[in-house]
Amino acid sequence: MDEPVLILNANFEPLSVISTRRALGLLVAGKAEMLANGRGYVRTVRLSYPRPSVIRLGYMIQRPRPRVRLSKREIFRRDSFTCQYCGARAGRMTIDHIIPRHRGGEHSWDNLVTACPSCNLKKGGRTLPEARMRLQRHPHEPRATVEYMFGNLQHKNEDWSTYLTGW
Repeated sequence: MDEPVLILNANFEPLSVISTRRALGLLVAGKAEMLANGRGYVRTVRLSYPRPSVIRLGYMIQRPRPRVRLSKREIFRRDSFTCQYCGARAGRMTIDHIIPRHRGGEHSWDNLVTACPSCNLKKGGRTLPEARMRLQRHPHEPRATVEYMFGNLQHKNEDWSTYLTGW
């Protein structure tokens, strides 16, 4: 009952991923329709309901464009788990502030990069020119594309690929 279900807006825009239990509740209440069923049935004493893989809401949800939340995991993902100073792909990575916090640096997408422990120790609490270091790529906020948001789940659910392409 906790398998992921892709929920689409009325215009087929991907909204999020919910549990099968929540999806069945929306279907039974008549708030959504099922678009793909590839998982069998959920049986009760009197009825059996198809177990959905993709559902679509019957009404439009107005929401602002999604943004990727700033977290340690997302910074590692944006930088491909690669040190932005030396290019190493070490097992243990750290987060480094380009402009140190004690010098007025912000905790933002533009000031945080992935660094290996040796480069982070070498840079310390100094700026890049003071430490005589350069960035391989300048940091930026990643766009919240469908591939970025649902890419890791898309490979597990082949039913989703038709609904996630084109957004």
